[in-house]
Amino acid sequence: MARHRHHSASRTPRYLAIGAVAALSGAFGVIYAGSEPQGSRGPASAVSAVTALPGTPATASAQADVEAAVQEVVAEADGNAAVAVLDLSSGASASAGTAAADGHGFATASIVKVGILAALLLQANDEGRSLTAQERQWATAMIESSDNAAANALWDVIGGGQGLTNANSRLGLTETVSGEGGYWGLTRTTPEDQLRLLRAVFSDESALSEEARAYLRGLMGSVAADQDWGISAAADDPGSAQLKNGWLARSGTGLWVTNSIGRVEASGHTLLLAVLCDDQPSKETGVALIEDLAVAAVRPFTATAEGARAGE
Repeated sequence: MARHRHHSASRTPRYLAIGAVAALSGAFGVIYAGSEPQGSRGPASAVSAVTALPGTPATASAQADVEAAVQEVVAEADGNAAVAVLDLSSGASASAGTAAADGHGFATASIVKVGILAALLLQANDEGRSLTAQERQWATAMIESSDNAAANALWDVIGGGQGLTNANSRLGLTETVSGEGGYWGLTRTTPEDQLRLLRAVFSDESALSEEARAYLRGLMGSVAADQDWGISAAADDPGSAQLKNGWLARSGTGLWVTNSIGRVEASGHTLLLAVLCDDQPSKETGVALIEDLAVAAVRPFTATAEGARAGE
């Protein structure tokens, strides 16, 4: 599927807004209903320390640069926001976010669909079988179009929250709590854990087979045009990004969760990004914040390459 939209981090983009929980419930059942602890409602001005993710190096200068870049973006933002980035080209990584987001669990919304499919692929491999035609149809709809009915079906196939928990353990996730019952969208996670999931999809160090990883990457590279936003803003060619986004309006507050995870190519670097936001006034506000954070977090990793090109 061709994807060619160019993102600007300096403006709020216009996207097709998906209806709030009530609108979803009629067609698919209440996916995201329920209450959760509310995060910060005020300006998210304090930034937590940037640290290297487990198993990856990071330089003090990159950490400081990412922290400063994130601070600038969230200075006037509402709610909670956090980002984690891994440079597959060098192995360096960093994470940063608002003080309120330090240790804060974000609702996944539809980014959990990557985990659902990963769980299905692990189970199929354990059983020595390929995905059925029906499972492939559901998987395509779930990732490319973010179809909730397809996610419901595959959630049942993998055994619901316990199936996802089992898969997450095998894939190295340590900070993700599966949603209860049918509420897969209320799975709670952190940017660091989503980066661990992305590493399982985009690197060879994975419990997923090479074929399974290629299948997942292919679907993430073919998302519907109206959902091609988020971390792709940080790519040299936004249309080449492989991603999955999530968004939902909380029934208790009317505030929005907006998340974006995936892989981008920027200035010769292959980067994995996870950007999570909640308590946003609107979907559009959350999308704009994600895109600004993605661009800011990537810049310290690509600054050397950009500077070299400028000096040519």
